[in-house]
Amino acid sequence: MSQLATGDKAPDFSLPLDNGRDFHLAAHTGSPVVLFFYPQDGTPGCNDENREFSDLADEFTALGATLVGISPDTSQSHQKFRARHDLKVPLAADPNRVAIQAYGLWQLKKLYGREFMGLIRTSFIIAADGTIAAVIKATRIRGHAQKVLDTLAKHLSEQGAK
Repeated sequence: MSQLATGDKAPDFSLPLDNGRDFHLAAHTGSPVVLFFYPQDGTPGCNDENREFSDLADEFTALGATLVGISPDTSQSHQKFRARHDLKVPLAADPNRVAIQAYGLWQLKKLYGREFMGLIRTSFIIAADGTIAAVIKATRIRGHAQKVLDTLAKHLSEQGAK
């Protein structure tokens, strides 16, 4: 599946969280949801990204948004990762790539001349009506969380003006 775009209906999914509960996207209809997809627990870039989202978690909550990180790691890996870095953001485990593939993020990547399949680091803002309000590719890890927060705030202000 190709990657989704703004205005598309967000694919529904249910994944286990690191706290033992399940995250079901459809259960959050009526309020915005921010999904940030990242490749792997414990790698330097993913550590930075998760810490930045965690540092801004209260600001996402203040805007009424549910914030969830998703990677192909297991719930057990997420539990260790979250504890090690004192993360505030719930992490959803997607080792079977259910949501990752539904959102079109499992793609061919190139690194140091080597090609391989992997997750394309991307965030999605899901509007209260279940459509995709924004797709934000992480071109730079540092500052990505702030960019997503700013995009969410802009989306919500535009919705309020209508």
